[in-house]
Amino acid sequence: MHRLPNIITLSRVPCLFIISGFIACDVRGSDTLAFAFFLLAAISDFLDGWLARLMGAISNFGKLMDALTDKILNVGLFIFLLVYPADQPLLPTASAFCVVVILVRELLITGLRLVAASSNMVLAAERSGKIKTFLQVAAIALLLFSHAARTEWALPPAFIDKAHIAALSCFYIATLLTVTSGASYLIKYWHVFMDEPPPKP
Repeated sequence: MHRLPNIITLSRVPCLFIISGFIACDVRGSDTLAFAFFLLAAISDFLDGWLARLMGAISNFGKLMDALTDKILNVGLFIFLLVYPADQPLLPTASAFCVVVILVRELLITGLRLVAASSNMVLAAERSGKIKTFLQVAAIALLLFSHAARTEWALPPAFIDKAHIAALSCFYIATLLTVTSGASYLIKYWHVFMDEPPPKP
């Protein structure tokens, strides 16, 4: 049972492929299923941490993998939504630069955490990073919601357009926070990358 939180954490990786498959699948109901599976994946991000604390199963592996699987799911879906649906991608082509910025930031921060882990250090996520992740999740949820609403639900077009605009707003704000929070994190823990002692307070 103590492995359950880690199993839930790791489940977000196959969720990326399941959600992408549903979006690419031209079958009635697949867009709704993509949205539903993403909501389950988002809930799992809360559930695994809550279970780990409840069961006393908090581990360095869980802390590292929780952050890593979030990045895999979110960045993977952003890349996928740049090209799907094929006739009208949910993220405009101009957003490709933002996705690259997000990808580079996440790789740098993950690399920093792995370097720290090799020295038996666990770098906790900071508040700005958590807000960034929340906005990324909100952006993807709203994008999938607006897509399902447009293709399968009988909702007013004006409402769907507003949901899509809200999704893009969350995405661009998240990109801005990606840069600022990432820069702050790298500056704070640069000594870890350089294998130097921490600066004196």
